[in-house]
Amino acid sequence: MDKFKALQTFIAIAEHGSLTAASVHLNTSLPTVVRTLAELERHLQVTLFNRTTRRINLTDDGRRYLETCQQALGQLDEAEQALTATRSKPSGRLTVTSSVLFGRMHVAPLVSTFLTRYPDVSAQLVLLDRVVDLVEEGIDVGVRIGPLPDSSLHGVNVGTVRRVLCASPAYLARMGSPAHPDALAPHSFVHFSGLGSSEVLHFMRGARKHDVAITPRWSSNSVDAALSAVVDGLGIGQFLSYMAQPLVRSGSLCPLLETFEPPAVPVTLVYPHSRLLSTKVRLFVDESAPVLRAGLVH
Repeated sequence: MDKFKALQTFIAIAEHGSLTAASVHLNTSLPTVVRTLAELERHLQVTLFNRTTRRINLTDDGRRYLETCQQALGQLDEAEQALTATRSKPSGRLTVTSSVLFGRMHVAPLVSTFLTRYPDVSAQLVLLDRVVDLVEEGIDVGVRIGPLPDSSLHGVNVGTVRRVLCASPAYLARMGSPAHPDALAPHSFVHFSGLGSSEVLHFMRGARKHDVAITPRWSSNSVDAALSAVVDGLGIGQFLSYMAQPLVRSGSLCPLLETFEPPAVPVTLVYPHSRLLSTKVRLFVDESAPVLRAGLVH
């Protein structure tokens, strides 16, 4: 018995409601359909259909078997399409989203490189400091910083970022460098509102949490403005590690209280859950993930 042909015949009978309609759909003779179904039932040792002179209906065994067969053939079809996709050139429009500064620093270069490599692709980069609904807003790939609770998305972890406290060398020369969160009381603070509350800084030492209440001297919803204020010596600021990293490397900022940093948070490449990805999305994720991991090494 040709099992693949038998499954196709069985599904066609169930979906089209009769042996005759199945034979038309399969472009084969009615006797062939009847013989194939009989061979399948003998092989399985079950009755798949209840037959009368006018009607043919699935048995309970037939209904269960139909569901399994449809899933199996559907997965086989998807596997064939996926293999075809790996051989096809990416094309069409790719839409990617990220937070503003991370997007400028890390994602925009990836998109530019991808377009250079694949000239049949066009791209839109959407930079927003808010969580975007990828499905609702028609976005192919996003970068999420933080936990990923949305089960409708598939994620590829590319690293972590930390909350870091920092100040300029000039400020520390004037005010001194705190050695413990409790020593922060006399200091001035610059607050970037994109990280949340302006009233509390969170620290951790081992398993113990340590919160410090503050009153910011200067606050902004712009990370660039907040970083500039810290560089100018207006106070101590807290940022995500990737935000401050270039200024720390250049010596413009000095990290503080590193042993009291709270746990790092994940950075994830996300895309809507689908068994079959378009070629452009699959390639962008596959090629971007290792580059992001290298860039997020602390």
